[in-house]
Amino acid sequence: MAQRINKSNESKHLERFHYTLDHAVEKPFNWQQMWRLLIYLKPYSKTYLPAAIIAMLVSTIVRLVVPILIGKVAIDVAIANEDVTMLTYLVIGIGILYLISYAGNVYRIKWVNILGQNVIYDLRQHLFSHVQHLSHRFFDSRSAGSILVRIMNDINSLQELFTNGIINLLMDIITLTGIIVILFVLSPNLAIAVMIVLPLMFYISTKLRRNIRRSWQDVRIQQSRMNSHLNEGLQGMRITQSFTQEKENAAYFAGVNEANYSSWKTATKKSAMFRPFVEMSNAIGTIILISYGAYLILNGGIEIGTFVTFAFFLGMFWEPISRLGQAYNQLLMAMSASERIFEFLDEEPNVEEKENAHVFKKMQGRITFDRVQFSYDQDRIALHEISLEIKEGQTIALVGHTGSGKSTIANLISRFYDPTKGAVKIDGHDLKDVKLDSLRKKISVVLQDTFIFSGTIMENIRFGRPDATDQEVINAAKVVGADDFILRMGDGYETEVEERGNILSAGERQLLSFARALLADPSILILDEATASIDTETEVKIQEALGKLLKGRTAIIIAHRLSTIRESDNIYVLENGKILENGNHAELMEKRGEYYGLVKSQFQMLDAM
Repeated sequence: MAQRINKSNESKHLERFHYTLDHAVEKPFNWQQMWRLLIYLKPYSKTYLPAAIIAMLVSTIVRLVVPILIGKVAIDVAIANEDVTMLTYLVIGIGILYLISYAGNVYRIKWVNILGQNVIYDLRQHLFSHVQHLSHRFFDSRSAGSILVRIMNDINSLQELFTNGIINLLMDIITLTGIIVILFVLSPNLAIAVMIVLPLMFYISTKLRRNIRRSWQDVRIQQSRMNSHLNEGLQGMRITQSFTQEKENAAYFAGVNEANYSSWKTATKKSAMFRPFVEMSNAIGTIILISYGAYLILNGGIEIGTFVTFAFFLGMFWEPISRLGQAYNQLLMAMSASERIFEFLDEEPNVEEKENAHVFKKMQGRITFDRVQFSYDQDRIALHEISLEIKEGQTIALVGHTGSGKSTIANLISRFYDPTKGAVKIDGHDLKDVKLDSLRKKISVVLQDTFIFSGTIMENIRFGRPDATDQEVINAAKVVGADDFILRMGDGYETEVEERGNILSAGERQLLSFARALLADPSILILDEATASIDTETEVKIQEALGKLLKGRTAIIIAHRLSTIRESDNIYVLENGKILENGNHAELMEKRGEYYGLVKSQFQMLDAM
């Protein structure tokens, strides 16, 4: 039953993606977008790019000159006149020219590869840096896997274009132009005869373009789906195994994998049709050359050397045409990848920074919400004209049921989002008028789900303040009580922890996040369910550490465990994005309102346990 449901869902997903694809492929080849790609060559326009072009021109000129020397000079002059000296010099000269061509090709390949790798490096760095500065709304609507595909796979798809494609395309165009000019100079009639198939070939190849482009766009979409599913599958492996959904997960991946395989198969099949077609055109041209060329020789229309030169150039003629077809396929792949890359690069942050934004050199920590309204989408308002005042150095708590707006308030203070209406101010400055870096450097956020990076424990604590000394890191860990468990580990502070810190318990990860926040020395500290994953014994240590951590700082504590907020200066009780009541613990208990009910129900739950 589960597999049938998965197949049904798979079918729906495929329909949705093909619907998107059908609309995307109707766009014409975007030369403006291609120009945007070529702009990444600009930093190398005085070094590797001209060097590669010069090396390419040298080898191309040699290739065009040698057949003329062999046919028109060696055969029609030296051999016809039995001039051995001239023939000897020609052989030596042609040998030297081939050595020059060899050197030109060596340096062309070397320089275009260096050029291509530098461009790919710059493009990937630009995209990653841009994504880092996008607002949280961007990440809310996209999976990590789809973002990973853009930064890795799509940019890798451009590698061939920049390492070989552009220079080779230029070389083939110059070669073709040179051959056509030379053939018409040698014999216009024979040139027209051997190239009579060109109009038909270009007509048929043009007909193939839309289908080829459609296929490569489909490849990109299917790759994105597969990578997104892989990322989710690996991140959620524990959940998958906990609910014994391995077979269903594998079945779904098989469908995604099959779609990816089929898209590649279709795209390569269509692309492979071009080369045999060119070879058939070459065969037709050769037949015309032999039959019509022999007729012209017998009737004195051309010399044998001219015929030999034609044979050389005809063999050279179809090779660049074939490569141009492949280059076009390469451009289509690059276009489909660049569309997805520039979609991200054109994404503007929802949280914008003004040019002359205020810089917080020192922050007092006074926070004001002035009739703030906020919604994540148009259907649901998360905050309804909230007004509150948090004095500097004050500790306040936000309590309420899930979805009441507590974390939204914390997100607005860090300016991960901007309010829909009203203003959020710190020290009297509207956050829309403040430089983001200077704001966030003064704020530390400790979340319930602490993210631990791959690296050592020392590096993870130092993350918020990279210039901190080892002793400062150790001191921060001691203050929050993390030093004991760190020293019990094999390598102490140099213990390597994998991504998300799976070798650590939830409580240990939380203690590291406290040490990280303390080391950053913020003016404002936000604890978002920061003690939810800590056992009672550890909580006692944390409460002691919090006294030192919160001293001299403005603190916002979001907690369901109400025992952690009893000492707060002010407690705000929220429900459906509105403040129901506020006051300290004693005042709210005396009111016997919503807060009293929350405390009472929590104690009843503990008694039941």
